[in-house]
Amino acid sequence: MTTFDKREDAFEAKFAHDAELRFKAEARRNKLLGLWAAEKLGKSGADAEAYAKEVVAADFEEAGDEDVFRKVRQDFDAGNVEQSDHQIRRTMNDLLATAIAQIEAGK
Repeated sequence: MTTFDKREDAFEAKFAHDAELRFKAEARRNKLLGLWAAEKLGKSGADAEAYAKEVVAADFEEAGDEDVFRKVRQDFDAGNVEQSDHQIRRTMNDLLATAIAQIEAGK
């Protein structure tokens, strides 16, 4: 195996690791977002956990974050929760950073 082959293998391994980390972080972010939104919607306990699972499942409708954003936005509108699009998206970004930190810390 040449140095180039080893380097290529290392890049492929890093890419796979980064993709896995991103997937785990987004799934965790979606759960945290679901729990945050559930609180805003007046849900707690098992209802909040069930709602968080719905938010996680919403992410599999299409690529990207728009499906998750739309789910929360529609539920807030239906529940008369006052949150701007900017506030929801900012919370999504903040919770993604939290999720990455938790995963890197081994939590």
